[in-house]
Amino acid sequence: MTQISVVIPVYKSEDSLHELYLRLKTSMATIDPDFEVILVEDAGTDRSWDIITELSKANKRVSGVQLSRNFGQHNALLCGIRMAQGEIIVTMDDDLQHPPEEIPKLLNKLEEGWDVVYGTPEKEQHGFWRDVASQITKLALQSAMGAKTARHVTAFRVFRTRLREAFATYRSPFISIDVLLTWATTRFAAIPVRHESRRRGESSYTFRRLVVHALNMMTGFSTVPLQFASLLGFACTLFGLLVFLYVIGRYLIHGSSVPGFPFLASVIAIFSGVQLFALGIIGEYLARMHFRTMEKPPYVIRARSEMVE
Repeated sequence: MTQISVVIPVYKSEDSLHELYLRLKTSMATIDPDFEVILVEDAGTDRSWDIITELSKANKRVSGVQLSRNFGQHNALLCGIRMAQGEIIVTMDDDLQHPPEEIPKLLNKLEEGWDVVYGTPEKEQHGFWRDVASQITKLALQSAMGAKTARHVTAFRVFRTRLREAFATYRSPFISIDVLLTWATTRFAAIPVRHESRRRGESSYTFRRLVVHALNMMTGFSTVPLQFASLLGFACTLFGLLVFLYVIGRYLIHGSSVPGFPFLASVIAIFSGVQLFALGIIGEYLARMHFRTMEKPPYVIRARSEMVE
């Protein structure tokens, strides 16, 4: 049985796939010569799938999957994770920013008894806005994973394959692999690893997409927004009560109420805004329940490619 499965979501990476596999082959040679590589092509518009097909036909270690449309990185990862045959799964990006030579460090840390080990960059190689968006995403993760673990989350991780049993029946289209892993274990660790600059192309994770991903995690895997809406509603109710007591007190002391339509209009606007805000959050949760009842699949496979014996 293959001991280690390397799962890599692929999106517009035709220029890096050959080098990525060669470096993986070299770094894994002394660890597990029978390792497997699962390349999940997330419906990009370049020649990535053609290259994956070539690699899979020439190497028995490589198998490829092409999704029918662009589902997103975590959805592609879930597809590859469910296909993995090894006892340990390694996940990494396709752009060579995660050096394959650092995998042994993660595996050595895993052997200390941890279930999940993250490779935290010694120094981030992203731009300013990408770093800001990454921090927003990690803040969103804290509500579902815990602050200590969320600080170290990256796409470069190793974990024991048996953990996937905890989310074997998960079918929602909104996915966070890191949150799903918390359903199976609390034994997380992280070690610093080298993080290389992107040499080809541009990251598909823009500031906007990372912020949307953070919002999806907060509303998909946490009740924090609902709790926040409840606290905001309570605070506004308290504010309204204080305004009411002030009006009554002024009337009893001075014999007149607070004059002015603008004051009344502003109070009404505050409470109306809070009600709409709370309804919006509740509506977001109802929409997710609606998608779950539809059983919309997290991914759909268009084609598979592997070596024919």
